[in-house]
Amino acid sequence: MSHVLYSYRRCPYAMRARLTLIYAGIDFQVREIELRSKPKSMLEISPKGTVPVLLTKDQLVIEESLDIMLWALTQNDPDLWLPKEDTLLRENMNRWITLNDGSFKTLLDQYKYPQRYPIINSQETLEKSISIYLQPLDELLSKSKFLLGNSITMLDVALFPFVRQFYKVNENQFEKLSLKFLTEWLNFFILSDLFHKAMAKYPVWRDDYQ
Repeated sequence: MSHVLYSYRRCPYAMRARLTLIYAGIDFQVREIELRSKPKSMLEISPKGTVPVLLTKDQLVIEESLDIMLWALTQNDPDLWLPKEDTLLRENMNRWITLNDGSFKTLLDQYKYPQRYPIINSQETLEKSISIYLQPLDELLSKSKFLLGNSITMLDVALFPFVRQFYKVNENQFEKLSLKFLTEWLNFFILSDLFHKAMAKYPVWRDDYQ
C-alpha cells in the first residue's frame, strides 16, 4: 500500500506538496478531487475539506501543505532542501512563507478573481503585489540563483506555485513588469522535469461507495 495524497491539480498548495513528495522519492497515489463533489473518503479523514491531504501508510493524516513538505523532507532530502533549524536561513524561509501565504495570497485572489472583489481597484492590487512581494523577490534573486542561495530549498518550492498562478492570470502583463530575475527563476521551475511530473493529469477519484 502506498501513501495517498488527495489533491487538486491547479491548487498551489497541493502543487507544492506534490513537488516535494516527488523530489523526496515518496511512493504515493494521487487522488484528484472535484471541488464540487469531494470524495467521502477524504472528508472522513479530513472534515475541513481542503487539499492537499496526505494519508500515510501508517494512517497518519497530514492536512496542511507545509506539514506535508516537512514530512517528506524528513523522510528523504538528498539535496538538502530543508535548512537546519535555528538558523538565519530557516528564519528567513519562515518569514517569506508567512508573507506568501498571508498578504500575497490575499492579493493573488483579488488579482485572479476581480469579479469577487468589485470594490477593489485591480491596478492597485497589482501595484501592491509588486511593491510588497514581487519586486522584493526579484531583488533577492538578483543576488543568487535561488531564494536562499545558489541551491534550491524548500522556500523556492513553497513559493513557486503562487508566483506561477499570479503570472498565469495575465502573462503579457507580467512580462512587462521588468522582473527579470524573478521571471528567470519562474521559468526554471516551469521548464523543470520535476514540475512536469507534478503536473501529470489524473482522472477524478471516485470512492466505490460514494
